[in-house]
Amino acid sequence: PYIPPTTNPTPSPFLVAPVQPPNNTPPTQGIYTLGGGDNIRIDIFDLPQLSGQYQIPAGGTIQMPLIGGISVQGLTLQEAANNISAAYSSILKRPIITVSLSAARPMNIWISGEVNRPGSYSIPLTSGAGNVPSVQFPTLVQALERAQGVTLSADIRRIQLRRRPGNSPEQLLTFNLWEYLQTGQVSSDITLRDGDTIFVPPTININLAEARQLNETSFGPPADQPRSVSVLGAVNRPGSYVVIGGNTTIELRNGGLPTVSRAIQLAGGIRVDADLRNVQIRRATKTAGLQIFNVNLWELLQTGDPAQDTLVQNGDTIVVSTATDLSPAEVSFLGQSSLSPSVVLVTVVGEVNRPGPVQVPANTSLNQAILAAGGIIQSRAKTDSIDLIRLNRDGTVSRRTLSLDLGESLNEQTNPIVSNNDVIFVKSSRSASLVDALNLGFSPSAAVLGGVTIPSRIIELLRLLGL
Repeated sequence: PYIPPTTNPTPSPFLVAPVQPPNNTPPTQGIYTLGGGDNIRIDIFDLPQLSGQYQIPAGGTIQMPLIGGISVQGLTLQEAANNISAAYSSILKRPIITVSLSAARPMNIWISGEVNRPGSYSIPLTSGAGNVPSVQFPTLVQALERAQGVTLSADIRRIQLRRRPGNSPEQLLTFNLWEYLQTGQVSSDITLRDGDTIFVPPTININLAEARQLNETSFGPPADQPRSVSVLGAVNRPGSYVVIGGNTTIELRNGGLPTVSRAIQLAGGIRVDADLRNVQIRRATKTAGLQIFNVNLWELLQTGDPAQDTLVQNGDTIVVSTATDLSPAEVSFLGQSSLSPSVVLVTVVGEVNRPGPVQVPANTSLNQAILAAGGIIQSRAKTDSIDLIRLNRDGTVSRRTLSLDLGESLNEQTNPIVSNNDVIFVKSSRSASLVDALNLGFSPSAAVLGGVTIPSRIIELLRLLGL
């Protein structure tokens, strides 16, 4: 049939590619390629009976009048128009073909490695703005956000993307998102295509400062995401805890981050013998096994370095080691920090004015605990033989006998810091014991314990120690 000279076809509502000379160049990164699920319209100029709307099937082959099946899988709109034009050239004298994209299929990508939810994702495409609409491709960052962000072990300098453009060989692209965060520029296009595979590798060495910055990005782990961690070592309540952002002492989340210090606070705070200079973090990565690194919370308390109070990740194990040598000044300083419990419970029995359990600040010394119980009864107390009884973590009981000197400064030898659940026993002097023995109307146990009701566990502990 006679075909009149070419005129400008009416623009399609989405994306249009008029016919051009054949081009066998593989599609570039910035061009949309067709695939199963796309809705396209094919217009043959001046032949509306041969034109029509098509949904590309899974195999990518559409059935057209007169020429039958023709594959458009992996082709750009321009390449599809050229191939269809070539197929009709044996039937039509001058076929002028226009292929337009009416509705784009969702993109399917796979994300693996150090992301919070690895797996397959379907991302719908949107149309761009302007008189000639185009396809708006999702970016690498948007894909990471759909996977609930990268983990704190991610190396965002070496993110790998595998792509097979059309029938061309597979491409391996590497992106440095850290450069993008620092400069706002990247060396190449980071928009995605259907079938892309993204792999986020683990970092070799944990950089505490960078980990904190990574958390603040849109593709970092959500700050309000609960993280289940284990806290072990020199803390008051070792065990598993769920750490969230905000104030961990109340139910409301007032901002803040799920950090190591928050996990330690949930575990009852540090013990007086905790070594904050060597707090170990054991972290399981998704692809590289166990990572072990240390944080220095002492430096956090001394200099305010926030990088040391690193964020925890789901599955982390925090180990607070025991210090071998802490000065009284360091013990007192730690007791005043937020990492220590605000109060400890100590039981003071024997020749004191108010025997029984007393709550004292976490960094309280032996002398201060006795004073909190009303002080000793001067006429009855044996001041050169004060027993400090402690239930150890391994289940054993230790006893130290000290001489009481209320003028003594804090020191480990004569005036140590008391721990939670310690028992202080102020014994009776020889003369007081003799008077009590002669006083037949006095209960022996009441005389020894100051005439007050003492919990049975304390009585049993004293008996086991022969006191």
